[in-house]
Amino acid sequence: MRHLLLPPEDPQVRTRSERLRALGIEARPDTELDAFARELAQRTGGCYAGVNFFLDADRQYFAGLYSAAQDTPVHVGSPLLQDPVPGRVMPRDIDMGICPHVVKRRRALVLEDIRDFPRFAGNRVVDAIGIHSYLGAPLIDSTGVVLGTICVVDQDPQPWGRKGLETIKSMAAELVERLEESARRRT
Repeated sequence: MRHLLLPPEDPQVRTRSERLRALGIEARPDTELDAFARELAQRTGGCYAGVNFFLDADRQYFAGLYSAAQDTPVHVGSPLLQDPVPGRVMPRDIDMGICPHVVKRRRALVLEDIRDFPRFAGNRVVDAIGIHSYLGAPLIDSTGVVLGTICVVDQDPQPWGRKGLETIKSMAAELVERLEESARRRT
């Protein structure tokens, strides 16, 4: 029998939803965030990258998404990633990805070979996409709210190391600055 993992407690659900609305972030694809995801994948060497917002207690939304296999932003979904925009929405539970752990931890996470970490090795997304490495960082805004994550995955083990960690953290900070500046310009 497979052990089911429950989603982590998330005390920021309501605050996060309000903050995302204030920043103008909705459940819609964003070409600028797709380009950001592409740059993230290129800078880290991953085959998939995403800008992932936690819109509510039940779902994560990839406003920016990139797949190196197509060398274009992802617009087709897998059976695990379905909703109004295929490939963009995924349940928020722990058994459906690694980003919920990054949100809960409020710290970057480097998994050079997911198979070395039993907590993540049986994750449905890991199996469905065939990923073996993960690199992610939280998007923490100036008010201290974790809006979501940026992440990169690869189908091969990757020696992300300190360079990968520094890259993902600096790009997360850069993206938060962009989002907040864009919101200031709109008001």
